[in-house]
Amino acid sequence: MRADALVTGKDIFQRYLPWHLAVLAALAAAYYTTVSGMVFDWGHDENYSHGFIVPFIAGYFFWQNRKRIAEVTARPDIAGLLVVAAGVLAHILGRYIGELFTMRMSLLVVLAGVVLVVYGRAMLRAVLLPLGYLAFMVPLPYIVYDSVAFPLKMQVSRLAVALMKLVHIPVVREGNVIDLPNLSLQVVDACSGMRSLMSLLALSVAYAFIAIRAPWKRVVIVLSAVPIAVATNVLRVFITGVLARTFGRVAAEGFFHEFAGLAVFVIAMALLILLGWVLNLVWRDHA
Repeated sequence: MRADALVTGKDIFQRYLPWHLAVLAALAAAYYTTVSGMVFDWGHDENYSHGFIVPFIAGYFFWQNRKRIAEVTARPDIAGLLVVAAGVLAHILGRYIGELFTMRMSLLVVLAGVVLVVYGRAMLRAVLLPLGYLAFMVPLPYIVYDSVAFPLKMQVSRLAVALMKLVHIPVVREGNVIDLPNLSLQVVDACSGMRSLMSLLALSVAYAFIAIRAPWKRVVIVLSAVPIAVATNVLRVFITGVLARTFGRVAAEGFFHEFAGLAVFVIAMALLILLGWVLNLVWRDHA
């Protein structure tokens, strides 16, 4: 066995700390504009406001697994240079064609390449969760967002109208427009479930890896975020329709509309936690 085979990640970090700081400084300089633009989107696009907490959750995952990470045997892999080159090329190409998603995701590719070339494949596997989780902070391309949001909007409208008819409310749907006797409601992107789905997916992964042990249960938790997001937004549109029919347009706008959005997300998150509790109660994990 080679003598350097027993060198751990902690040893490499302490031995070459100045080089680590230099690499971080270089990445900060190269990606400052890209990352600052992404942070701007977090603050101005409610679909991605969860981006502010994603780095902190990723940091928690890293901290939670810090002992294993520190003890991983370091075997630098020169193939990491190819990964770094691919990430840099993606950043340059994304800037040239004006594709923000490519530019922003390239940062994660470069980080993975740096870990691979400095520490090796075992370390890359050890930090895969916190590194991969950072993908939730990158806003989707609008073409992808719209291709998902539109059918969700139609489905939410269809189901909400079906519920209104069950309680004998006279209603007609034309696409995403719901016509009541006294007014018309338009199911916009905010009510499609897409906004809550983006945040709910990010938080469902965090919850699954923090509170759930069995891999299959984690998969169930994450996959359940989709129907839960849709169902809670159907409930939101249904209640809005009932109140609008009873009290008029004021019940469908302003404070109630904003409060309903927050309430829907709280309910969705509570349902996820409840599902996790039921899974752990019915199928107990064995050490």
